[in-house]
Order: sequence, then C-alpha cells, then structure tokens
Amino acid sequence: MPKITYIHPDESKDIVDINAGTSVMRAAIQNGVDGIVGECGGQAMCATCHVYVLDAPALPAPSEDEEEMLECTADERLPGSRLGCQIKAGQDFESLTVRLPARQV
Repeated sequence: MPKITYIHPDESKDIVDINAGTSVMRAAIQNGVDGIVGECGGQAMCATCHVYVLDAPALPAPSEDEEEMLECTADERLPGSRLGCQIKAGQDFESLTVRLPARQV
C-alpha cells in the first residue's frame, strides 16, 4: 500500500497509507492533514496543494498547466515544488515524503 509522509512547517509529521491512484492532495484532505487546501478539487487550477517533494522518486515532469500554477504559489517556489493534485500514489510513487509550505493562500 502506498505511503505519504507529510512534514509540517513545525517539523511534526503525518504519515498516511493510501490506495493506489490517490493524489497527494486527496490523501491529505481525506486524512485530515492540515496544510493542503485544494480549492479547485485537483484540476491544477489554483496551487493551493503546493508541496515540496523531498525524496523524489522518478516522478513524471510537471505539465505545462502545473508549471503555470507553480508560478502562483503563496509560498516560495523551490526545486521540488509540485502540485499535490498532480502526483498519484501507485502510479507515480509507492512511498513519498513532502514538506508542506507555511501557507497556501
């Protein structure tokens, strides 16, 4: 079963086991992980599910839409910045660690 570790700005962690096909954003919302808003519901149209991927497995490159939205993040865009709605467990990774930005909006 795929696993995501979310590291909060205060260094606390949430570790969740999820079903394959679930996005980083959806997993956070379904498991009550604070720090992910997901205003657009996963359509890559808002950037409120911005995460910093720390242990990057071979993730697919961001699409043009994702790249455009990453220019609109509320917190600094860094190498490893991705939209959580665009990364799916079991398809893009089996285990992933992401750091949550201090703010999404």
